[in-house]
Amino acid sequence: MIVGGGTAGCVLARRLVEGTDATVLLLEAGGSDEGVASLSDPLRWIENIGSPHAQTYFYEPSPHVAHRSILLSRGRVLGGSGSTNALIWARGNRADYDGWAEAGNVGWDYDSVLPLFKKSEDWEDGASDLRGAGGPIRVERARNLHPVAAALIDAGGSYGMPYLDDVNVPHPEGVGPINMNVRAGERCGTSRAYLRPVMHDEKLTVLTGAQVLSLTLSGTRCTGLEFLREGERRSVGASREVILCAGAIDTPRLLLLSGIGPAEELERLGIPVVAALPGVGQNLQEHIIVAGLCFEAKQSLMPLNNNLVGSTFHWKSRSELRVPDLMFVSVQIPYVSAEIGARYPIPANSFCIAPGLVRVQSRGYLRMKTARHDGPLEIQPNLLSEQADVDALLTGLELGLDIASQPAFRELTRSWVAPTKRMSREESVAFLRQACSPYFHPVGTCAMGSGEDAVVDARLRVHGIEGLRISDASIMPTIPSAGTHAPSVMIGEFASRLLLGG
Repeated sequence: MIVGGGTAGCVLARRLVEGTDATVLLLEAGGSDEGVASLSDPLRWIENIGSPHAQTYFYEPSPHVAHRSILLSRGRVLGGSGSTNALIWARGNRADYDGWAEAGNVGWDYDSVLPLFKKSEDWEDGASDLRGAGGPIRVERARNLHPVAAALIDAGGSYGMPYLDDVNVPHPEGVGPINMNVRAGERCGTSRAYLRPVMHDEKLTVLTGAQVLSLTLSGTRCTGLEFLREGERRSVGASREVILCAGAIDTPRLLLLSGIGPAEELERLGIPVVAALPGVGQNLQEHIIVAGLCFEAKQSLMPLNNNLVGSTFHWKSRSELRVPDLMFVSVQIPYVSAEIGARYPIPANSFCIAPGLVRVQSRGYLRMKTARHDGPLEIQPNLLSEQADVDALLTGLELGLDIASQPAFRELTRSWVAPTKRMSREESVAFLRQACSPYFHPVGTCAMGSGEDAVVDARLRVHGIEGLRISDASIMPTIPSAGTHAPSVMIGEFASRLLLGG
């Protein structure tokens, strides 16, 4: 029984149907992704934010982000956020996964998970020691680069960055075209690539529009769940296991609704405590993108192409760092926060150089404000609460302006729009707090580990509860230093291997 037909849930459904004789029930709160242009066309992914195929949450205001309430969009559709995102296929750095293993999560080191990354993909250049071929997800480099994407690569080179023909090497540090999960020019997410080929298998039942309300527990064993569909409340029992794949926001919420979480939090909500797990909803981490470095182009930027991005670079904010902590992308449109857009006049014919922090130190939390399954949440990532994150992104701002000053961008740019000139440190901090935005990559709220704050063990079993596992981005103990889509697919493959006896 799989709760959530998102990125990892679709992987699990496919592998379990193909690898066992068991019947599989997949419950998805959203609808189908088939026949929806904004979900299939890589250029139209921004339309998915706030659409009927997404769930809109808000990160709580804090002084660290100029008291702004910041939108968080999550996919509410088959394929989850992998059906609505910007289609960047990035694994991260070897050190990310080795760090998970060094924290006591046996089997999660880079060399152990690399075969799962490879198994999931069909890389355009074919199989190698690092890349897979013949897997469900087609992965290709961005092609026919837009002038803005090409300029980022040229500018990175003139700045001194090595060229990365493939950004999914174990230690990416340099500049190059992004990898995209596309096939024949259309999104190739886990709904299309994993789920659709087995949708008509008699062992699989997929229920869309099914909102899971709570888990059914007999003592400390999960025996099933209750869900709401078409206005009717239903109960269903699990003969084997329940696997939560509802994501870093809704998986911890479902645990809390079921009496699994911090005891004092549950008592405050009036929910009987079944298992006191203080880590449920804690350890929230999120990548930060600076939505603000904007430049007016001399000539028309039309036509736009690929996924509006096309190129990226990984770089260190400090030379002594072991792993790059900054990830930049080029953006072919003016992608700026509302506050930056209100502060600076932004011409339509503008583009952005977007610094991002992918090795964040700030940690946050998620809490339920009421005991209702559809009640409001308090989601506080504490973006920029750690001075180390502020310092890294201040370096990122300066680096972005250095890149904008390279010949490739000088040739492309009519004027600097936001900011209009170099800023003092004080001005840069104020700019950063107004431009700071999430990458929509929340993770870590049901972290894997063996400590008292861990929620699952290395085999993804919820501590203290039998018959219940979690397989989604919530189990990541630390956030990978790249997007979370490919790592979530890998987690789905990992869980599948466990359930198939591996």
